[in-house]
Amino acid sequence: MRKNLFSAISLRTASISSLVIAPTISILMWYISGLGSFEALLLFVLLFAIVFTITYSVSAYLHNSRLNKMTRIIKNVSNKQFEDYDDIVVENNDELDELIRQSIRASKMVEKELIRLNKIENYRKEFIGDISHELKTPIFAIQGFIETLLNGAVHDDEVNEVFLHKAMKNVNRLTYLTKDLMEISRLETGELKSNMQEMFLRDVVLDVVENLQYKAEEENIELVVHDFDKNIQIRADRNQIKQVLINLVENAIKYNKDNGKVEIGMKDLGNGKVEMFVKDTGIGIDTNDIERVTERFFRVDKSRSRERGGTGLGLSIVKHIIEAHGEKLTIESKPDEGSVFRFTLTPVSHVSV
Repeated sequence: MRKNLFSAISLRTASISSLVIAPTISILMWYISGLGSFEALLLFVLLFAIVFTITYSVSAYLHNSRLNKMTRIIKNVSNKQFEDYDDIVVENNDELDELIRQSIRASKMVEKELIRLNKIENYRKEFIGDISHELKTPIFAIQGFIETLLNGAVHDDEVNEVFLHKAMKNVNRLTYLTKDLMEISRLETGELKSNMQEMFLRDVVLDVVENLQYKAEEENIELVVHDFDKNIQIRADRNQIKQVLINLVENAIKYNKDNGKVEIGMKDLGNGKVEMFVKDTGIGIDTNDIERVTERFFRVDKSRSRERGGTGLGLSIVKHIIEAHGEKLTIESKPDEGSVFRFTLTPVSHVSV
């Protein structure tokens, strides 16, 4: 950087020299030739000092404003203060101007990186706070039930079994939470590899619906599978796509209204993609929350989620799986009108049966 700076100053000084010093020297040489040696030397030194002072002053005037601009940028970066620098206009194209441009670009890059790191740090703090809260609730509940039993309730046949069932419910919640945390961690780090294979999409859908039919009946929710081509095949990880559908259908049942309905279907987009959708008649999602529902531990209805055993990680896992397959997840929802979750898949062939 110092080398470039000296090069810029030398270049500008050389330009000044060609305009000022050369003609001056020519005049001096003509005048000095008519003087004695001592007077000529004295005059030469005096005039050289004058010319040097003039040259230095002009050079400093031309460079100081730009050096001050660079100093301002560098000080701001070191103090973590960033500006737009719209007032800095670079008109010339020498080395010093290039250094100013690079300094402005470096300032912007450092600013973006600091913003990114701050977001990561805030996300880490929020995540630690969320998971601490999620773990604390069932742990304290289990502790309370066990202490009550140890204090004599274990001998009371009317309450001991009830308390044990409640403790077991919270143990299961911890198990689900731990499992989901391990799953999402493996997805994010790429440790969980997708076992890609060809499969009939309708078979996967019917398998999921059959497994969740009892939950729908318990909640008095109607599960409806729209008819679509049974011969459509996709290439994907069967277990992961099945998990996506399970999470979406379970959420549609959990957040539905009494006597509600959940619809599962497929649409051919005509661009080499098919689109699966899970539609419900549930409580819906506020417009401001739609972008956040795939975040870890985010819940639309926190009290209802905890009551039903939700970990707040299901949709985050769905998003990671869909993106790992190179597909897209979209969400449409209105409060009190229901939600539609859609995700694309890529068919590989149509086999006649």
